[in-house]
Amino acid sequence: MSKQSNPVDRLWDFFCSLKLTITILILLATTSIIGTVIQQNLSPQEYMQKLGMSESTYNLFNSLQFFDMYHSYWFLSLLGLFAVNLICCSIKRFPHVWKTVREPVLVADDGLFKTFSNLDEVVADGSMESVREKVTVLLSKKFTAPVITEQDGKIHFFSQKAAYARFGVYVTHLSILIIFVGAMIGNVWGFKAFVNIVEGTFVDSIWGRSDSQTPIPLGFEVHCEDFEVTFYEDGRRPKDYVSKLVVKENGQEVLRKTIEVNDPLQYKGLTFYQASYGQSGDPVFRFRVQERATGETVEVVGRQGKHLPLPGGAALIPMGYASNYQSFGPAAQVNIDVGDHQHGNPFIVLQQFANFDEKRGGAYIVTLLEAEQDYYTGLSVTKDPGVWVVWIGCFLMVFGSLTAFFLSHRRIWVTLQPLERGIGVKVGGVAHRNQPAFSLFFDELIKDFNDTLVEK
Repeated sequence: MSKQSNPVDRLWDFFCSLKLTITILILLATTSIIGTVIQQNLSPQEYMQKLGMSESTYNLFNSLQFFDMYHSYWFLSLLGLFAVNLICCSIKRFPHVWKTVREPVLVADDGLFKTFSNLDEVVADGSMESVREKVTVLLSKKFTAPVITEQDGKIHFFSQKAAYARFGVYVTHLSILIIFVGAMIGNVWGFKAFVNIVEGTFVDSIWGRSDSQTPIPLGFEVHCEDFEVTFYEDGRRPKDYVSKLVVKENGQEVLRKTIEVNDPLQYKGLTFYQASYGQSGDPVFRFRVQERATGETVEVVGRQGKHLPLPGGAALIPMGYASNYQSFGPAAQVNIDVGDHQHGNPFIVLQQFANFDEKRGGAYIVTLLEAEQDYYTGLSVTKDPGVWVVWIGCFLMVFGSLTAFFLSHRRIWVTLQPLERGIGVKVGGVAHRNQPAFSLFFDELIKDFNDTLVEK
């Protein structure tokens, strides 16, 4: 049976095909756009709200695993096929490269010289021994010490530099496979989760994004001592927000860190990123209230919806809060219960304008002194035991790429043979990368050969 008709050979050639490599890379690049355009691992409600999807559209995209694309069967299959293609291509080409490096051709015959694009001949003066000595010194000085072989009355020289640069591409191939392994370790034994911690409280469990119903125990406690958020001048857009976290085990503090975006807390293989925040519970208000008729002034403190007693048997009821009401700063909506649950019309008081409510003309003049709003900090929690494997792969990729693209395996052959008048010197050279630079070097080398071997 011929090689072409052998199914095993055809399958091997398929997996070794450069066309397959290019096709897979195009597919990976194209499908990765999905993961860039569509935010991954949100809840169904978030997808339907943010993207305006109907339930049927969501179900279709979810069945295609577009919302968790990097864990989808089809994306992982592409990566697996790419890994197989990479391994097969390396196995097919590596033996030839290994033999080229470890068993170089030391003697160049006329057939080999004809294949060189860099080739020249010089007729040297002197004896074979004197020319041999001069060539040896010249190659050692300008290139590298040669291997000398005497055969059939001729003297052959072989010199090479950066032979192991040929392995740079295989180091790069290996690095890609190591990165794949690290990613698989992270997918199998790692997870992505989230947790919300209210100021002054702690948690000892987190919730996975794929299964938010089952808590994941931490084995330690994470306390949020304080949360701070600052806003731009418009009072609406957050400028920065930070969380003061404390890690405790068995009631003892083991780690303390203030985290912000891109500056996470790391402990026992888990990384806690500052991801979001929000208001928690009703704010606590502090008011100064003056009874207009008597001038009596009191300060009252309480939460939203509570009846705060005032002079004369009335009560102040905080009803709502805005951190920046129509760009006038913090404000509260309140009402007055004058007794027997007889409420008037709600009105607004502003913290930055102490006399604002005096113009209302009511029986009480209300001033907002302070409003304290508790926040919760939203943390994204990741565990990726394969991250160090990925880093090793990235280091090898940089090293292999630099070796493959910036170093070149350069070889030079020289043959001496006696002529009727003088010694014939044939010089040939080749580089497996950066041919123009090697050609310039070769021209300079031939000039040195002429200057050294030919008497003026």
